Amino acid sequence: MPQIAVQGLELRYALEGPEGAPVVAFSNSLGATLEMWDALLPALGGRFRTLRYDTRGHGGSATRDRPTEIADLAGDLAGLLDALGIGRAHLVGLSLGGMTVQALASADPARSLSATLMATAAHLPSEQSWNERAETVRAQGPGALVEATLARWFTPAFRQHHPEALQAVRARFLACDPAGYAVCCGAIGRMDLRHALSAITAPTLVIAGRDDPSTPPSMAEVICSGIAQAELVVLPQAAHLLAVERAEAAGGYLRAFLDRCEAARA
Repeated sequence: MPQIAVQGLELRYALEGPEGAPVVAFSNSLGATLEMWDALLPALGGRFRTLRYDTRGHGGSATRDRPTEIADLAGDLAGLLDALGIGRAHLVGLSLGGMTVQALASADPARSLSATLMATAAHLPSEQSWNERAETVRAQGPGALVEATLARWFTPAFRQHHPEALQAVRARFLACDPAGYAVCCGAIGRMDLRHALSAITAPTLVIAGRDDPSTPPSMAEVICSGIAQAELVVLPQAAHLLAVERAEAAGGYLRAFLDRCEAARA
């Protein structure tokens, strides 16, 4: 897949779908790569041009090992859109990606045709716990965190019945750059977007997993309470990485939401 320089970093990306169609840009979770959206994309039915990319420090994107804020990650997404000549897009993010989308949609509302926020939060304390996680992965590598992470990302039933999908996610997590992962942990620990939510003016869909221990539905409700045009969907039998575990259901809600947004723009 190609790379492109954004804010002095090479970011790996995939731009697919019919030229001239509305663009849907996807931002991935901490510890995941752009492939996490693979099973969801078919739900869009080829009606949209999709842009996926690896967050800095993940997959094929470069790492900058210095203190980083969510605003910097939002700048990466904005810079990627600019570099590819995309003025406005439907923005979709899960977990860290959802934080990135919140930051961009609030700082530059004109960039987002809509926002879809999956399994995410506007504030996810404590900073100390995120610093400890960063220290662990720097010292021991992502392998020290992988089993606990997968237990939060997927329900027991999914882990039991979908070993191939689980193995693919595990392999990409283990390949994550320790410094890149740690830097993003710091960004999450210092993040508080609650005050910025009211600046998001685009139609917003918030999708939570009922069984998500990392960003439970209560955190989704906080996001919805701060955004004027927000609607909430809570998926049953879904933990944190719901775009993988419940790809068909999440994709169906996303497709219906995007269709409504496009109809309103017509």
